[in-house]
Amino acid sequence: MLIKQNPNGLDRPFASEITPREVYEERRKFIARMAAGAAVGSALWEMANREAFAQGVSTQNAAPVQKLAAKANPAFSTTEPQTSLRDATHYNNFYEFGLDKTDPAENAHTLRTRPWTVAIEGEVKKPLRLDIDSLTKLAPLEERIYRLRCVEGWSMVIPWVGYSLSNLIKAVEPTGNAKYVEFTTLADRSQMPGLRSGVLDWPYVEGLRMDEAMHPLALLTVGMYGQVLPNQNGAPVRVVVPWKYGFKSPKSIVRIRFTRDQPKTAWNVSAPREYGFYSNVNPKVDHPRWSQATERRIGEDGFFKRKRDTLMFNGYNEVASLYVGMDLKRFF
Repeated sequence: MLIKQNPNGLDRPFASEITPREVYEERRKFIARMAAGAAVGSALWEMANREAFAQGVSTQNAAPVQKLAAKANPAFSTTEPQTSLRDATHYNNFYEFGLDKTDPAENAHTLRTRPWTVAIEGEVKKPLRLDIDSLTKLAPLEERIYRLRCVEGWSMVIPWVGYSLSNLIKAVEPTGNAKYVEFTTLADRSQMPGLRSGVLDWPYVEGLRMDEAMHPLALLTVGMYGQVLPNQNGAPVRVVVPWKYGFKSPKSIVRIRFTRDQPKTAWNVSAPREYGFYSNVNPKVDHPRWSQATERRIGEDGFFKRKRDTLMFNGYNEVASLYVGMDLKRFF
């Protein structure tokens, strides 16, 4: 390799290699204009999509979306800034549509959300089979702003729309044998290209203990940001359990079953050392491959931006009474 040296023997660049001041300053102006343009573009995207939602127009090349009439419930809110609509709909885990975070937004347009029915069965006195409209109208819809923490170390703050899962549970009248609630999600290769990956034993199954499912925070969710759920976020119905890691909030549910025994859940079966049945957010119990002590809030990226400290139960301390006397390192 040829290394040029200054003939004066000084450790300085050649004069011809120094960028002229006017060029340097013009470059800085250009970079600033590009950054401003990106910020404006992002803001315009957000405005356009919110306007589209307000008008009932789909932003994901699917059927027209529907606004949801839901009253904000101040008992379930936060003063933390909300995650942007774009981030919440374009940075997702939904392996049925791909393994990368951007795959669901790209691929989930193939999901057909109507007609859609959810079977509620098992240890109940009144088993039901509800279409999505009947399910949506079973109880008054509320908007609740919840934090959701992913086991991978990132989090979001999203305005969800739905009602307490306990409303549905009371409607089917569980028997005394019902100790757990099992959720099974759609697994259709014709609609979900990610099923070919074999990363899990499909369909996706999750579960909660009965008292967890009955807690007012557990939300049967049919919307977000005032509209029906986008496909990539679990349309047309999912559960949001904000004190647990995100994979405990199953998407695109087709069956809810009440059981005597603890359900065999997808990630717990696939990797039991990494994903426990309870999976409560706990900064003191690390994932085998990374720490859970801190988290990255999506939208707060930047080289100098400090990560947030992870809060026990994701900050929802009202659920602590559900686990009194439990060894939460053993039952992780």
